[in-house]
Amino acid sequence: MRSAADRHAGNWANSIPLQRFLAACHGDFAADHGGEVACYIPELSKADPDHFGISLATLDGHVYEVGDTRVPFTIQSISKAFVFALALDTLGAARVESAIGVEPSGDPFNSIRLNAENHPFNPMVNAGAIACSGLIREAKGEAAFDHIRQALGRFAGRELDVDEAVFASESATGDRNRAIGYLLRTSSVIKEDVRAVLEVYFRQCSVLVTARDIAIMAATLANRGLNPVTGEQVMTPYAISRTLSVMTSSGMYDYAGEWIYRVGIPAKSGVGGGILAALPARLGLGSYSPRLDGHGNSVRGIKVCEALSSHYNLHMLNRSDDARNSIIADYNIGNSASRAAAGRMSANCFRNIIARSA
Repeated sequence: MRSAADRHAGNWANSIPLQRFLAACHGDFAADHGGEVACYIPELSKADPDHFGISLATLDGHVYEVGDTRVPFTIQSISKAFVFALALDTLGAARVESAIGVEPSGDPFNSIRLNAENHPFNPMVNAGAIACSGLIREAKGEAAFDHIRQALGRFAGRELDVDEAVFASESATGDRNRAIGYLLRTSSVIKEDVRAVLEVYFRQCSVLVTARDIAIMAATLANRGLNPVTGEQVMTPYAISRTLSVMTSSGMYDYAGEWIYRVGIPAKSGVGGGILAALPARLGLGSYSPRLDGHGNSVRGIKVCEALSSHYNLHMLNRSDDARNSIIADYNIGNSASRAAAGRMSANCFRNIIARSA
């Protein structure tokens, strides 16, 4: 049987332009009250379960918004992708890859378990993310969190603040993460003081973003590290490509296999209710709805991503591009236009696909 998102996509006529399509998604999926707001961090339980925002950013810097896209929420585990990229750029791939694996764990995100080499399975689970924070702390000392916050702000295109109440709540209830931290210290993955590393980790999870922010952050990932709104090269393409690789295999917790099968877009979720999806050379999507399923993923956010992928045929392994055309285009762009122009051409191609069905 087809999923609910597939059935909805079939009901929406192909002539619906993107803004109206997103509005239809919002209208239909807002009626879904499945899932529960996260409560294991007490402050998160105060989120309004009816909040729902969808934002999509193209690589030419155009941002579409529907619903509660300016409502702030804490980034939580979505930060893991960006801190991994930052660790790669700050310490170098060899150092990071010697401490953290890249294999899916098949376990819940907060599992207290390491791989056969006594390293975290990947940087998208808590053990790997805490190890990443430890690497940044090792390199930057007391300035570690500011280094992370500034990097997150460059991805979003604006300065980001911290929800101090959520930070305090995470710190007060974070014993499971403390157990992970001391396990990493025992295995020599973390060389810094565990309490100092966990303060960095808890603070990075408590950074405030909006659905619009994470759409732009996702578009920056999709654009090889070039923020399409500010024009800043935020991170190296190497760090971005490796981050997207791990997001593909492990970004949606123990739902990652199902996700890549059905949606086919590299993504990362957070228990604050956000989902970030980045389709390379195409677009970035950000959604916010705090009702979570049993895996810790936003119920409505998953449906939005399923519907978008199905309706516009965005599964990354179902691309119909002619490689010969890509090579010719690359040759011409390389000799006559800038990288920014190449990004605009790619974004315009996506927008033209939508326009042709209007």
